[in-house]
Amino acid sequence: MYYPRIADLELKQRLEATGAVVVEGPRACGKTELARQVAASEVLLDIDEEARRAIAVDPTLVLEGNSPRLIDEWQIEPVIWNHIRRYVDQKQQVGQFILTGSSVPADDVTRHTGAGRIARLRLRTLSLFESGYSSGELSLNDLFAGQFSNSADHGLNLKEIVERLCIGGWPGYLGLPLNACLGAQRDYIEEIQRVDIVRVDGVRRDPNNVSRMIHSLARNVATTVSARTLAADAGGADGSLDDDTVRDYLSALRRLMIIEEQPAWSPHLRSRSILRKSPKRHFVDPSIAVAALGANPELLLKDLNLLGLLFESLVHRDLAIYAQAVGGKVFHYRDNTDMEVDAIVESRQGDWCAFEVKLGAGQVDRAAATLLKFRNRIDLDKCGEPAALGIIVNSGYGYMRKDGIAVIPIDALGP
Repeated sequence: MYYPRIADLELKQRLEATGAVVVEGPRACGKTELARQVAASEVLLDIDEEARRAIAVDPTLVLEGNSPRLIDEWQIEPVIWNHIRRYVDQKQQVGQFILTGSSVPADDVTRHTGAGRIARLRLRTLSLFESGYSSGELSLNDLFAGQFSNSADHGLNLKEIVERLCIGGWPGYLGLPLNACLGAQRDYIEEIQRVDIVRVDGVRRDPNNVSRMIHSLARNVATTVSARTLAADAGGADGSLDDDTVRDYLSALRRLMIIEEQPAWSPHLRSRSILRKSPKRHFVDPSIAVAALGANPELLLKDLNLLGLLFESLVHRDLAIYAQAVGGKVFHYRDNTDMEVDAIVESRQGDWCAFEVKLGAGQVDRAAATLLKFRNRIDLDKCGEPAALGIIVNSGYGYMRKDGIAVIPIDALGP
């Protein structure tokens, strides 16, 4: 079963404008099926040994076929990159190729030669809207346009939110029993630390160290945890990992698109506050953190602090998907007074919305006070008024408070 993606339209638009599109994302997020919705022919390099032998003789052999032609897991044979670039130049036609890949090749510099010829599209796992757990009636696009409508309580309770955190947005897992999904996620992590992380650049890394690094990232998900803390936390019997090792592991996990960094926002301020620059770290899907910690719904419901961080990470995933559709990016804010705002979505045009993420209606008033204080700290003459200030909660009604702050249930949030 194919779940329609927000990226379906993004892919079609890029194919109408450029000769080739690279669809990048973690393994099993649905890249191949996304591409197949519009591809007219395909070659699957991860399973087609004959195609790989043909590339060794003449890389252009695998480029022949009806367009758009899907070349799946292209990074296995990165030599074809320059051949695709030349082919696009020669044909001078849009929509010729779709390349999919679940890791960034080691020779990343050569990929920049595709500028103007080859576009990129980032694919994440399914958002709640795409998997059918959000109505999408409170649209991020509408918020940027200054529009807001109240929404009914759709009844997504805390137990169901926890199940979504455990199962994640992986297309292949939807509809499977919870225990099967938890087991599949553990296998996924095992594959990352023993096979995938070697596939990135051929460097063999200690699987036990990689496992401890993933576990440490999971313990510190949705925080600005420092590399030094990760090094100490992930160290084994021989003590902390050294800084270079930590940076290497983080780089490899980023290239596998397993982790994402939520950068700090740098607005103009009225106050003398000093901005913090450290990014927040998330997994591409919060279910990876759940599996890394060996957690399940029962354990998560007993640790509300961890549950709150995982919920924030889920919101970040969905906001990143919705923001990408409007050319935007997701940031966070923190300054030296420890004022924090969980998510700042900035559009391509420079408009912005700010959101606090709260698990439970009892925290709404405090979150609203933070947003109002934050708004007063920003130099609005230079940054402009926020298009919206909102509090994203796990359930309930969507409504506009008297102070102008929107309360937005995650099961009503959409693109």
